[in-house]
Amino acid sequence: MSLTSLDPRVTRLNLPEGEQPPVEAKPALDQFETYEAFHQKKEGTAYTYVGPVHAPNEEVAFLFSKEQYSRRAACTGMWVARTSHIMVTPYVGDSENVYEVMRAEEPTERSEQLEPYEIFHLKKRGKAHTHVGRVMATSYQEALQEARQQFGDKGPIVNVWVVKSRHVLQSEEADKDMWLTTPEKKYREATAYKVMDKITKYKEENKTTPVQ
Repeated sequence: MSLTSLDPRVTRLNLPEGEQPPVEAKPALDQFETYEAFHQKKEGTAYTYVGPVHAPNEEVAFLFSKEQYSRRAACTGMWVARTSHIMVTPYVGDSENVYEVMRAEEPTERSEQLEPYEIFHLKKRGKAHTHVGRVMATSYQEALQEARQQFGDKGPIVNVWVVKSRHVLQSEEADKDMWLTTPEKKYREATAYKVMDKITKYKEENKTTPVQ
């Protein structure tokens, strides 16, 4: 007797009831990895998390992030980091500070030289992680301890992300013109419509004298 399933594709295989098809090993890279994207809205402001993308490598992830998160939003810079390269702390309540509830841990990863790490804070659930600065350390655990010393007093901190600077693909100063809107594509920016000016003009042109 053949196996009958709610999925007609399974029924069409005419599998003997009680037997399962062999499970084949998944081929390498059959799915893209996830990357996290951060953007800078204005010159001099902090980089803020905007969302994930799936991509085969960081260069393509940067391209996807640019198209996904900056085509219709103000942006002057973009950072991209592979999700697996980001260390995430536990989450705490909105009125707590994760640095205060975490116990100090001895670094388990050692290297001979210091290297830079980027630190991102989440100030409130439902908001986005924001870059607060860079620390020098020899491991993720040591970077977190350094971040506690340098940035741990900045009010409630719900969660912290830590990533090595060399694992972050960052746009450069020379790349900033990629986000400029060309004159023939001003329709992409809401400010180009000058809606309030048109409303005001319409009211002025259609103003009526009140009945006495």
